[in-house]
Amino acid sequence: MIDIRNPFMEDKEKKEKEPSETIMAAICTLNTHQFSDLIHSLSLEFRRHHHHLCSLLRSSTRFPLALHHLQTISLHQKALLIARYFLSTLTHLTRFFKTSSSFLKLNLSDLDAALLLMLLCEVHQQEPQALQGSPAEWHIGLNDYVMRSSLLTLAGLGESSSTVLTPYVDLTIKCRRFLDAAGCGDEMVREVAASVAAVVALPSVEINGCGVECVICREEMREDREMCELPCEHLFHWMCMLPWLKKRNTCPCCRFQLPTDDVFGEIQRLWGILVTKSGMES
Repeated sequence: MIDIRNPFMEDKEKKEKEPSETIMAAICTLNTHQFSDLIHSLSLEFRRHHHHLCSLLRSSTRFPLALHHLQTISLHQKALLIARYFLSTLTHLTRFFKTSSSFLKLNLSDLDAALLLMLLCEVHQQEPQALQGSPAEWHIGLNDYVMRSSLLTLAGLGESSSTVLTPYVDLTIKCRRFLDAAGCGDEMVREVAASVAAVVALPSVEINGCGVECVICREEMREDREMCELPCEHLFHWMCMLPWLKKRNTCPCCRFQLPTDDVFGEIQRLWGILVTKSGMES
């Protein structure tokens, strides 16, 4: 049997306030054009995922394949699926804050598995009787559930802020809670390497004058010698910076974070950007 223990909240009235306030406070810093762009992109994404889920449930081949995949992977692998999906939702908002992520969207098979897993958790919470019996009976129950309710309010979304932001915030909180329940919290606070793409994109600059030290080796950075400049504008010897970034994605001076290829580290980085932008502590 597939492990579908629901890590989502049991009572919506007990919804965690702080993450939602962080997200909304960050959204409030957007200008009118950015806000409109966010609403439009979220509306398109939600509608696309709703159609994708409906197509999955109607398919006599994709559904059993996705269900079998979920039955054969560990809880940590399920969390990784949700983490990648969560990361894609964060990039919709954080892209307005002069940041970038090296992660691409989920491929179709992984999106099938992620959406099905979220649906199973939702149904397990709301109508557990629909998941009794054989997987074939699950298929019928899930189809019926989606037809009667609009899971994650994906169905019929327009582009008004109220009909888009509410499911966006709710989805973000559910993903966070899934990862916490799966025991992935520690994975998002460990040191991770900077992404190769982020390192390659770093510019070389020449310094004018003498007396400036590289804080890694404590040696003077000489004039007319090219240095590595991070986005935070701190300078270092290239030979010092490259080994550093192979182990950690932070600036040695100010802890500014570069993008990383580690999915949990990237979630932590993007969430930190939202926290900073909102002026709140997570």
